[in-house]
Amino acid sequence: MGEAMQTPLRRAAAVLRDALYPRTCLLCETRVEAEFALCPACWSETPFISGASCDLCGTGLPGAEDGPARCDDCLTLARPWDAGRSVLAYSGKGRAMVLALKHGDRTELARAAAHWMARRARDLIGPQTVFVPVPIHRWRLLKRRYNQSALIARHLAHGTGGRFAPEALRRIRQTESQDGKTGPERFANMQHAIAPGGDDLAGAEIALIDDVMTSGATLAACSDVIRGMGATRITVLTLARVAKDG
Repeated sequence: MGEAMQTPLRRAAAVLRDALYPRTCLLCETRVEAEFALCPACWSETPFISGASCDLCGTGLPGAEDGPARCDDCLTLARPWDAGRSVLAYSGKGRAMVLALKHGDRTELARAAAHWMARRARDLIGPQTVFVPVPIHRWRLLKRRYNQSALIARHLAHGTGGRFAPEALRRIRQTESQDGKTGPERFANMQHAIAPGGDDLAGAEIALIDDVMTSGATLAACSDVIRGMGATRITVLTLARVAKDG
């Protein structure tokens, strides 16, 4: 079949697909032009982090973007990683998106999350990057049926040409929920919970992937293990960042 004939057929197939499976906003039923997109209303209500942000955790900072900066938490706590980016503030529709991905079986959100995270961290990741998801305990995985961080990491690796390492880390202890715990309690809860897995990370540049960062306790526990496995650089990438009020 000639190229001239193939183009009209592709267009007809696209029209039929859109009629049978219309593209809708990730957060509502409004029709959109692109797959895995937000409608203008939801986009305007989604708290994307832009401008100045902490270069270790990604939280938004006041003022214009002007070189490296640190938030109060990252000035106080020693972070065992080298750089960090986050896409959303964990509030409003940003929180709704994270919860839908994590607990609502909205696994298709992982692809959009990976796209936004890759754009946010385009100066930090590339084909040389090994994408490592924060692991969840096997019992939680059995209950949830998927690890949302691993879904995002897989899409990031595919989009950048990097390596996906889903077995690099293991959660060897079923920790209590971090909800409602103070910062020190969160760090204590993660002690001896993470161990090396089966992927070799010696000499690698790592992007550690999680859906949301609050205190950074889980990411710190994972980073300590990754550093012990011989990684040369660790970048933390999260979809959302919980920021202090005020």
